[in-house]
Amino acid sequence: MQILKLEKENAIARLTFCRPDILNAVGKEGDADNFVSVCNAINEDNEIKVVIITGEGKAFSAGGDIKAMKEKTGYFKGSAADIADAYRNEVHRIIKSFWDIKVPVIAAVNGPAVGLGFDIASMCDMRIASTNARFGIPFLKIGLIPGDGGAWLTPRVLGMSRAAQLLYTSEIIDAQKALSWGFLADVVEPEELNDAAFAMASIISEQPAQALRLSKSLLRRGMSTSFEEIMDLSAAYQGMLHETEDHIEGINAIIEKRKPQFK
Repeated sequence: MQILKLEKENAIARLTFCRPDILNAVGKEGDADNFVSVCNAINEDNEIKVVIITGEGKAFSAGGDIKAMKEKTGYFKGSAADIADAYRNEVHRIIKSFWDIKVPVIAAVNGPAVGLGFDIASMCDMRIASTNARFGIPFLKIGLIPGDGGAWLTPRVLGMSRAAQLLYTSEIIDAQKALSWGFLADVVEPEELNDAAFAMASIISEQPAQALRLSKSLLRRGMSTSFEEIMDLSAAYQGMLHETEDHIEGINAIIEKRKPQFK
């Protein structure tokens, strides 16, 4: 069974981890192809302005498939060199395809998000969690390190001290602590999670599509490039956007005291 299901409602796409019997764990043959396919479909659909990702069942994602690790199947079979290649060619394709989604992504974290699941939540632009959510990167607990790029990502999301604390202790934190650390935008009751994520997505979906994608691009580039390069890129993007119909429409809507109708 595929790991991700893609649905669309107007300008909002919804991704759902759909392997609830194993807490939406990742690591079966074909998972990378599934990720790449749905992420490419989102990027190629110019009607989509925002994505919500959540999990089916009790978990957001338990990360790597522990059973597959034990049985040496899926991505975890063969020699050390074979497993390293599987990380480069499969696990890293999952991460890179998700990271390359061009529109804002909201994580609606319904339950545990640990290991790879935590790192996927970390790649989202915003995170809302239910009170049932739990977070952690307990790679050391099973004698591993973050093999999916989490060592680069987690300090940028949480800061070095919090990232080190989670990694070195294998601590699992609840939603309220994650909120106090600044990892989450909000914590809601489980029955309110979908509505809360959709409300945020609906506001975002009202923004002009091209400017929205370029805004995400700037934020992402700002994580790893210089101030001077961002200033130059900002000027280039801004010059281009000043020539768009959406820019004119936004100005006219403010002057005329009405809601803009972006194309």
